[in-house]
Amino acid sequence: MTVMEPGMDQSVGASVYAGRITRTLNNGFIGLMISLGHRLGLFDVLATMPPSTSEQLASAAGLAERYVREWLAAMTSAHILDYDERAATYFLHVEYAAVLSRGAGTNNLAPVAELLSLLASTEDLVVEGFRSGGGVMPDTYDRLNGLISSDRRLMLDESYVDQLLDLVPGLRMHLDLGARVLDAGCGDGALLQVMAGMFPRSNFRGYDLSHEAIARASEAGLPNAEFAVGDIASLDEPRTYDLVLALDTIHEQGFPRLVLRNIAASLKRDGTFVMQEIAASSHLSRNIDHPFAPMLYALSTMHSVPLALGQEGEALGRMWGTERAAKMLGEAGFRQVRFETLAVDGLHYFAVAGR
Repeated sequence: MTVMEPGMDQSVGASVYAGRITRTLNNGFIGLMISLGHRLGLFDVLATMPPSTSEQLASAAGLAERYVREWLAAMTSAHILDYDERAATYFLHVEYAAVLSRGAGTNNLAPVAELLSLLASTEDLVVEGFRSGGGVMPDTYDRLNGLISSDRRLMLDESYVDQLLDLVPGLRMHLDLGARVLDAGCGDGALLQVMAGMFPRSNFRGYDLSHEAIARASEAGLPNAEFAVGDIASLDEPRTYDLVLALDTIHEQGFPRLVLRNIAASLKRDGTFVMQEIAASSHLSRNIDHPFAPMLYALSTMHSVPLALGQEGEALGRMWGTERAAKMLGEAGFRQVRFETLAVDGLHYFAVAGR
């Protein structure tokens, strides 16, 4: 942190902070350009081509050259592309391709830039929320939720499920023999679709508030998985499930305490609840040095809090933290709560709890 020395000219100090803010704003605009490059497939084209002109790149991507040329200039000035002035060619080094192209798989960071762009499109509604105290309706975020689901599908494979199941001793055998599983806030059903294929003797059910997400989930047509539009705050299925999952969704609930009580009541006597949330503290002072704290708090401001307030309830926020989670799980009737992590997912914790 830059600290002004006693007697330092205030104009000098102001210029230091102005420079910092300018760099921050500049990076925001670079993020917008990264989002464009991802959506248009330009990074994917660049990753497969030798140094090329704007005409060659536009032709390969099937895009208008004049737009492509200006975007290339932005990426060059951001020092993401190399530019050979004599040959008028642009080149994406393999190191950048490894984090910006679809070929990078789960290492591709470009979708995060698209997420930023989508959040910005809700700014007017969020501004109104600041003024009125109201929220934003869930269908406003359908496109954003689709992006998150698409990104999640890259991670949710059998290897991920294997690590998830290892959190609960004996669970895999139970699923092999036949168990009842609920995904509370299932999105487009990616997780249950993988699990339903792995464990054909078990039955899987997913609830979500989004009609669009449930429509996508139902397209799979799996015989042992069903999906329905439903609010977990209204769940009334006592002692029904052997396993309830809530992956990155409790913080979006308008009535999280009621949701947790309903989930506890829905578990069989020896059932297990697995909840995934951001690995953070409930105390801001302990999150200051979290490498993704600004992004996560901004995401919470623009998405999690408005979504929960749109249900006219409580807004936990995305960074509600392990301390508060432990307290609320205990109040909901869960016992023997423990917090675990997965090797493939360092951003989240997993709370494993029984009744």
